[in-house]
Amino acid sequence: MNELRYVYAVMRPFSASLPADLRGVTGSQPYQFRHDDLSAVVSTVSADDFDTDPLKERLEDLDWLSDTARAHAAVVGALGSLGSPLPLRLATVCRDDDGVRRLLDSGRDRFRTTLERLDGRVEWGVKVYARNAATTAEPPAGAGPAKKPIDHAPGAGRDFLRRRLGERRREEHTWQSAFTVARTLHEELTGRAESSRLHRPQEARLSGASGQNVLNAAYLVHRDHSADFIGGVHRLLPNDGGLSGEITGPWAPYSFTDDQPPTEFDGALRGESARATGEGERS
Repeated sequence: MNELRYVYAVMRPFSASLPADLRGVTGSQPYQFRHDDLSAVVSTVSADDFDTDPLKERLEDLDWLSDTARAHAAVVGALGSLGSPLPLRLATVCRDDDGVRRLLDSGRDRFRTTLERLDGRVEWGVKVYARNAATTAEPPAGAGPAKKPIDHAPGAGRDFLRRRLGERRREEHTWQSAFTVARTLHEELTGRAESSRLHRPQEARLSGASGQNVLNAAYLVHRDHSADFIGGVHRLLPNDGGLSGEITGPWAPYSFTDDQPPTEFDGALRGESARATGEGERS
């Protein structure tokens, strides 16, 4: 069987052993591949799954992709106890050991710089959700769908439009308040972290969360300062007024492998409220 090299992360060489029960993609056992002053954490995988053409097909299989992503993340997560890993993209594959050496050689300067910047740092994720009362209100238990008689009285149409306008204004006020809270929280947490990244808000059907995601951010924090950062998040997270929040981590610093400045809360996120309320739609 032709075997390829799946690369999870780049690190400084480490002396400790990887956990004996740690398994990577397709159940393979990861190991350290050392080359000069850098190490890659790799495992062998079958070309039947990871060569160029079969990999393209595999990446269309959501179940396979999900399993591979979880295994990849599990390996990178385990490396946090051995040093500061620089996670590589999902399905980074080399043909053989020489290919791994070329990967390390070609990115040596960038790897060194990034490892220095991320040394001792971890990533924390913070999300805020807004619940729209107009769309989440539930009827009383046992009640069937409401049935209203058609009102043909003069002015009925006008009254209906007036009610709809009032509902729309209340919805817009809810989203405006949600984004104001999210912006303030992000600015405060950015000031407490070494760097931050704003990610695209997650769709509810993908995240499984209740409510509209109005903040999906990552923060780079020194491991020694994490307890203070977590305490600050818990004090600042909203948990009333139709808003809720959560913090996840610590993660390997996936969001900070590129050397970019902290991101600001901008109109890109505000556009999500327009889609949520139907603003800008045309019938």
